Amino acid sequence: MNTAIGILETKGLVGLVEATDAMAKAANVKILKRISIGNAFVATIVQGDVGSVRAAVEAGANSAQHVGELVASHVIPRPADSLVTAFFS
Repeated sequence: MNTAIGILETKGLVGLVEATDAMAKAANVKILKRISIGNAFVATIVQGDVGSVRAAVEAGANSAQHVGELVASHVIPRPADSLVTAFFS
């Protein structure tokens, strides 16, 4: 399967919760992890096929901009297995 990971970072938890909800509803993705970075920065990582992850991250980014402060979003198609193991397991 052609898997990808999507990362969405916000400043503030409310925006991240809204974005994560939008990602889960927009496409068939698995929510891997929520990361607290510090100074109110938080991120969610999702995984699925490339098209679903792209759609989910786009929906989450749009949602986060309306509710809170979107810092960054990114999709990594076909990440190295060691990257997923090292950061998101």
